[in-house]
Amino acid sequence: MRRDEAATKPRTPIWHPFTQHALQPEMTKVTRGKGAYLYTADGRRIIDAIASWWVVTHGHCHPHIVSSVQRQIATLDQVIFAGHTHEPAEEVAEEILKITPDGLDHVFFSDSGSTSVEVALKMALGYWRNIGAPRSRIVVMEHSYHGDTIGTMSVGARGTFNRTYEPLLFDVSSVPFPVQGGEQRTFDALEATCRRENPAAFVVEPLVLGAGGMLMYSPRVLAEMKRICEAFQVLFIADEVMTGWGRTGTLFACEQASVSPDIACYSKGLTGGSLPLAVTLCRGEIFDAHYSTDRSRTLFHSSSYTANPVACAAAKANLELWKDPATRARLADVVAMQEQKLAPFRTDPRIANARQTGTITALDLRVADAGYLAGVGPRLQAFFASRDVLLRPLGNTVYVMPPYCVTTEDLDCVYAAIGDALDSLPHAPPS
Repeated sequence: MRRDEAATKPRTPIWHPFTQHALQPEMTKVTRGKGAYLYTADGRRIIDAIASWWVVTHGHCHPHIVSSVQRQIATLDQVIFAGHTHEPAEEVAEEILKITPDGLDHVFFSDSGSTSVEVALKMALGYWRNIGAPRSRIVVMEHSYHGDTIGTMSVGARGTFNRTYEPLLFDVSSVPFPVQGGEQRTFDALEATCRRENPAAFVVEPLVLGAGGMLMYSPRVLAEMKRICEAFQVLFIADEVMTGWGRTGTLFACEQASVSPDIACYSKGLTGGSLPLAVTLCRGEIFDAHYSTDRSRTLFHSSSYTANPVACAAAKANLELWKDPATRARLADVVAMQEQKLAPFRTDPRIANARQTGTITALDLRVADAGYLAGVGPRLQAFFASRDVLLRPLGNTVYVMPPYCVTTEDLDCVYAAIGDALDSLPHAPPS
């Protein structure tokens, strides 16, 4: 370690996620949250323009969710979920099956988006093995990201996030991202892969690839990919960990393509962003393939906190909020506000591909070293922090994904900060 690195080594023993402590030795200490805002120990109010890593939907510390959690923790805090159940989990499972795409019949609880996808992969492989026709190949989309466990890193794009762990990852087949005008290349590759390799499943982020750069494609593409999978009896796994709970403008992204996945993964906004919880939903035949007096056919997956009652109480409160027509109306308002605020950037020569899907907007700064490790990324993040706006660019990609309680005045501040960042930071000339 160099002397200058030792001098800036963090004083805290905490090792923060996705953080290079040598470049960011000090963390922002947050003391409370309310609505669209975070409040810091040094007295600042920060606009949470990325919903605290895409999880907060109705706003921080929503009173209905908070009161539900308070009631539950005073009654039952935790119980082993193997061989036991409880009312909050039963209610969440019943209610979520009412609002998710038709054909999903069973609910498996876990703790995070990564584990929900890990469970989906194990369900798919277990299904084919248990029906006596084992398949092991998984098909993924270029630039995808599905989590940070070994299985989910394996089905994510190879690159910055997982290069160090390459020896641990299993091989997968990849199809190109469906760029506008080049969608047929994706369809042809998916069909050829399904025909040639007889894969177990195709796993995809519907409509928006999140950590891969907020890459967006149309519902028509999603529907055609599902049709190809059906034609070759390949299980279709929809990773809606990020795209679920209104982010794409509908409750779930698959709705826009009238797609019913064979397996679906939901997390992040499942509890409104208050507590960690995830679910993996599947069709009845996938459950039935594991249903047997032969214990070796069990789906072997668990965690200590599976279906934690307090987290389930938060999810139940969140589901109740989505029954309120005002929630759906508010979602539509955010979509419209985002469209209005993004409009001036669509013709800015310093910007490439200003885009929107539902409540999500994104734009790429023209730089010489585009990508997640683009040099402009940390400078942008620091600039936004100086303006009391929480934006965490994906390299040279700036995106806005706010909680749905955000106001037009909040978004004015957010987009003003983006505009000022363009004026103050070096950028590549327009091409």
